Amino acid sequence: MGLFGPKQNNKTIGERSEAIIIAKLLEVGYGVLTPFGDNRRYDLVIEDADGKFWRVQCKTGWIDSDGAYVQFKTASSYYHTKAGRTNHTKRDYRGQIDYFAVYCPETRRVYLIPVDHVGIASANLRLLPTANKQEKNVRWAKDYEL
Repeated sequence: MGLFGPKQNNKTIGERSEAIIIAKLLEVGYGVLTPFGDNRRYDLVIEDADGKFWRVQCKTGWIDSDGAYVQFKTASSYYHTKAGRTNHTKRDYRGQIDYFAVYCPETRRVYLIPVDHVGIASANLRLLPTANKQEKNVRWAKDYEL
């Protein structure tokens, strides 16, 4: 174990983000259900105050090099082998989830973003104003923060 604890792999980082996301969703009043097993395209189901259920995919976000955005992937990567060849494929989540829940360790915030508000490969949530002060079509992190 190093000075700051054990090294964490991607699965461990994702599990920590999911735990923090669940805690935040409960704190703000959502009911949270977790599916049995890892064979679903969503990580959680949340129930809102009206009794409606929504499928949620949890992601870990990171700050870009300029500190202007929280970034996160909106597609999953997986590898499969067929006839001795291994292929890498990406799949987006359209039609399979309703929201992304993103935890960003640098901001220590959780964001809940409708799947149709982002692209099919990656997304940015702006933290800082644009250089030209543009406001139109800017996806502000604060608008999605729980």
